[in-house]
Amino acid sequence: MKVLITDPIAADGVEMLKSKVAVDEKIGIKPAELISIIDQYDALVVRSETKVTAEVIDAGTNLKVIGRAGVGVDNIDVDAATRRGIAVVNAPTSNNIAAAEHTIALMLSLARHIPIAHGSLKAGQWQRSKFVGVEVRNKTLGVIGLGKVGTEVAKRAQGLEMKVIAFDPFVAPDRARKLGIEMLGLDELLQQSDFVTVHTPLTQGTRGLITERELALMKPSARIINCARGGIVNEEALFKTLEDGKLSGAAIDVFSVEPAVDNILLKSDKVVVTPHLGASTAEAQVGVALDVAEQIIAVLNGQSAKYAVNVPLIPPETLSVLTPYMRLAELLGGLGTQLAEGQLGNIGVMYNGDIANYDTGLLKAGLIKGLLEPVSEEVVNLVNANVIANSRGLHIIEQKGTTCENYTSLVTLKITTSSGVSTVAGTVMRGEPHIVQVDGYWLDVVPSEPYLLFSHHRDRPGIIGAVGTLLGRADINISFMQLGRMRSRGPALMVLGLDEEIPEEQRKGILAIPDITTAKVVKL
Repeated sequence: MKVLITDPIAADGVEMLKSKVAVDEKIGIKPAELISIIDQYDALVVRSETKVTAEVIDAGTNLKVIGRAGVGVDNIDVDAATRRGIAVVNAPTSNNIAAAEHTIALMLSLARHIPIAHGSLKAGQWQRSKFVGVEVRNKTLGVIGLGKVGTEVAKRAQGLEMKVIAFDPFVAPDRARKLGIEMLGLDELLQQSDFVTVHTPLTQGTRGLITERELALMKPSARIINCARGGIVNEEALFKTLEDGKLSGAAIDVFSVEPAVDNILLKSDKVVVTPHLGASTAEAQVGVALDVAEQIIAVLNGQSAKYAVNVPLIPPETLSVLTPYMRLAELLGGLGTQLAEGQLGNIGVMYNGDIANYDTGLLKAGLIKGLLEPVSEEVVNLVNANVIANSRGLHIIEQKGTTCENYTSLVTLKITTSSGVSTVAGTVMRGEPHIVQVDGYWLDVVPSEPYLLFSHHRDRPGIIGAVGTLLGRADINISFMQLGRMRSRGPALMVLGLDEEIPEEQRKGILAIPDITTAKVVKL
């Protein structure tokens, strides 16, 4: 077995690989050369520099596994690897402690003005009275995103005698209580916190999560830290809020565009900045290298990997039946995540009809993947979905019934939150997933468009036309419309398939139409 390493990783990982397989290191190899030699290797190890494109993967006729020494796999064409039956593994947990410690370090640096005081003294100035700080003891820390890193930050903050509150709709309140953490809504957290720290992934739902509106809710004496991803906190809004004196300070390790040598936040003396150092410790680098090396060896020996990113192999005898239902389950989870509101509580899934006769473990994993992928900083896949759900204290209750009144098979997801109950049900027809019920309304949606608009209203003449006219004026193309209603002129649900996303102005315009009560856009 031969392994090729094309980006620098810690020597410990290289030595582990060399103890089991033949290893070649070609750091900084050009794409054309990589394509010309990759067919000689059984495994490829990269960090973020090497781009593992579909062309590279297709040329790697002997490749069995690609290892990413880090978290993100955006430089690897995972779909191409999956199609070729090549495992993709990463190391998502080895830098958790490093990121958590860097967050605490930034918080303390911010509280005690350490960077600017250091620069002042180095410049020959002795200005003790200018740099009076604040203690973190007895202060409230608001954690946005209570995943692995957020939880580690919370533990360390509690050791500093801070009160910890958190916002994460996808963590069970019981789990938070066991950690001594109070779960709140985002607005409440921002209003109550002395320090706010962000630990969510960057997704469609979290991009611009903290804007001028959210910053205005914070105390003028409060401070905010972001060691997660650039783009979650709006940098222009943060700069303006700081310069207007409406916020005491900020500490930022990640930026919307990196390298961030000309970022607007660098112009403010109220901001402590570091160049994306959250995972940059010797221990973390050794950890990711060892994690990836261990998994590479396991896969080459025919064993399973701890952190497989792509879909595992499915027994061929069930593949043809389960594959379309796996896609359906993932769709149901994604819709459920975006349609439900409030703090997540119970999750139930019901399998009715023929599908109930199969092992539905893969479907459950697919449903969890769809449910958590938009909100998790970890890669969620069919291998680790249950582990991630358990780590968040989420328990999925499964039920089966062999009879199904309207369809050969039906899968129903029921989500109970602090705001109520949301249900989404679907089936497979002609090999395609169909969404056939939402919150008790029967309809038939083939989710092939990038965006769906879900709108509750009172059924009356003119509603559909008014929405269509408004979207037409905004040059938003409607590909299809489905309507479910309880009775004539009673409660109804309209679903529109859209080619473009609805701007917030138009969404509010829809809500302003008489008798329309909700207008929610879902991105597939």
